[in-house]
Amino acid sequence: MIDYAFKPRHSKIKSGRFLIFSHTLVTFLPPYTSHSECAYTLFVVAIFWLTEALPLGVSALIPAFMFPLFGIMSSKQVASAYFKDFHLLLIGVICLAASIEKWKLHKRVALRMVMLVGVNPAWLTLGFMVSCSFLSMWLSNTSAAAMVMPIVEAVAQQIITAESEVDALEMSYSNGSTNPGLELDGRHIEWKEKNLPPAETGRKSREDKYNGIFKAMCLCIAYSATIGGWTTLTGTSTNLIFAEQFNTRYPDCQCINFGSWFVLSIPITVIILLLSWIWLQWLFLGFDFKSMFKCGKEKSAREKASARVIQEEYNKLGPIRYTFHITFLCFLFLCYSCQLLSRYKGFATDSTTALVIGLLFFIIPTKPLSRTSNGENTGFGYTPLITWKEFQSCMPWEIAFLVGGGFALAEGCEVSNLSAWVGSKLTPLGSLPLWLIILISCIIVTSVTEVASNAATITIFLPILSPLAEAIHVNPLFILIPATLCTSFAFLLPVSNPSNAIVFSYGHLSVMDMVKAGLGINIISVAVVMLGIMTWMVPLFDLYTYPSWAPIISSTNNTGL
Repeated sequence: MIDYAFKPRHSKIKSGRFLIFSHTLVTFLPPYTSHSECAYTLFVVAIFWLTEALPLGVSALIPAFMFPLFGIMSSKQVASAYFKDFHLLLIGVICLAASIEKWKLHKRVALRMVMLVGVNPAWLTLGFMVSCSFLSMWLSNTSAAAMVMPIVEAVAQQIITAESEVDALEMSYSNGSTNPGLELDGRHIEWKEKNLPPAETGRKSREDKYNGIFKAMCLCIAYSATIGGWTTLTGTSTNLIFAEQFNTRYPDCQCINFGSWFVLSIPITVIILLLSWIWLQWLFLGFDFKSMFKCGKEKSAREKASARVIQEEYNKLGPIRYTFHITFLCFLFLCYSCQLLSRYKGFATDSTTALVIGLLFFIIPTKPLSRTSNGENTGFGYTPLITWKEFQSCMPWEIAFLVGGGFALAEGCEVSNLSAWVGSKLTPLGSLPLWLIILISCIIVTSVTEVASNAATITIFLPILSPLAEAIHVNPLFILIPATLCTSFAFLLPVSNPSNAIVFSYGHLSVMDMVKAGLGINIISVAVVMLGIMTWMVPLFDLYTYPSWAPIISSTNNTGL
C-alpha cells in the first residue's frame, strides 16, 4: 500500500543556506525568463525535499506562492493542480486499509500463509516474505512491516529459547548427565548421541546461527515490505505519483491503470522476492537444499516452538466474523474493478470504483440484521465498518500535499516550456544505446532514493526523464517504468525507508549487515528490471514503437534559451 511515512532526516543546515545555494544554481540560466524562474522554483523545492529541512508536505506548498509571484501560473491554476483524480483514489484506498487494519484481516492472512509453508527456518523466512509483501500491496509498506515484525520477533525468540534448552541438554550430556531428553512444554524430544556436537567447540557456531536467524528474519520483513509495495499501482506513493503525472502529461494514452501495472510488475516482484530470499539465506543461514527438501524428517525443537507460537497467535484472532467477509469482498471487488470500468472509458477510472467502495465502509454496519424465532428483527446499535475518526487516523495528508506539489511543479514546467528546454539539452544522449540510457537512469535513481524520500525522488526525476524520452524519440514508458520501479529500491541503509528503520530498531542488525545485504538486493533488483523492460514489457506496451499519444519534438530549439 501507500508508503505514508518518510525517511527521518536531521539536517543541521539552515533553510536560508538552501535558498542561497539554489539561487547560485539558477545563475547558470538566463535571467528574467519564465524558464529560469520555474527552474529556480524547482531547485528550491528539490533542495528542501532532499534535505527535509521542512516537512515534505510543507515544502510541497512552495510552488503555490512562487509560481503566481513569478507570473508563471495564476493562483487559481496552481490551486487546481493540488487536487487531482489521484486524491479520490487515495481516499478510497485508505478507507479499505482502515477497515483491514481495524478487523485484523492482514494479520489473519499473514499467519495463515506462514502456517502453510511450514516452520523450517528457510521456509519460514519465505512464508514471512510472501505474507509481508502481499500485505504491503494493499497497506502501507510501513504498516505491513510494523504489523508483521512483532510476530517475527516472537517466533525468533521462541526459536532461540528452544535452541538454548538444547544447548543446556548437550552440556549436561557432555558432563556425564543421563537426562534422556529435552522437556518442552510437557513434551519430550529425544536426541541421539550421534547428533550432539561437542558443547565447547560448537558454542560459537551456535551463537552465529542464532544471530543469523534474527538477521535473516528481520531483513526479510524490511525488504519484502518494499518489494510488495511496488507491485500494485496503489501499493506505494511513487507508483501513484507516476501514474497521475504520466496520465496528466499524456492524456491520450490511458495505458497505465491498476490492471496493466499489476501485469507488468508481478513477474518482477516474484523473481526479486525469490532471489532475495535465496540471497538472504546464503548470506546469513547457508542454503542447505538437502535439509530443506528432505521428506519425512522429524521436526526439530525450534521448528516445533515456531509452529506453536504461530498457532497461538492465530488462535488469538478468534473465529472469522461477518466484518472479515465484508472487508474481504470489498477488497476483491477493488482488485477486479478495472475490468468493470471498460464500458465507461473516458469517464470512470480506478478512483471511481475506489471511492464507491470507500463510501460503502461508512454505510455497511458491523453486525448483520438478525431475526428472532417469530421472524421479527432484533434491534442493535448501528455502527459502520469504519468511522470518520478511524479514517482520519489513517489518511496520509502529507502524501496528499506532496503529490499535489509534484503536480503543480509538472504543470509549471509545461507552461513555462522548461520541460522542452531540458529535453533539447538532453538530445545528445540519443547517440547512446537505449539499454545503456535506461541502465544509467536506473542507477542514478536508485542511488538518489537511498538518501532521499522515494516520493520526492520520483517527483524530481519525472519532469526530467519524460522530455529525455521525447527528445530521443523513444516511447516514454521505456524509460519511465524502470525509473519508477527503481525509485523503490531503497534497501541499503536503515534511513533509506521506514520499513528498514522499523526492523533496525529491534537491535538485531548493524548498519554493515544492512549495507551488505542491501547492496546485493539492489543489484538483483536493477538486473531484473532491465530484464523485464527488454523482454515481457515490450509487447505489453509496444515499447519499440513511438506512440501517437507522445509529442513529436523537433530537434531545433524553439524555447528561446
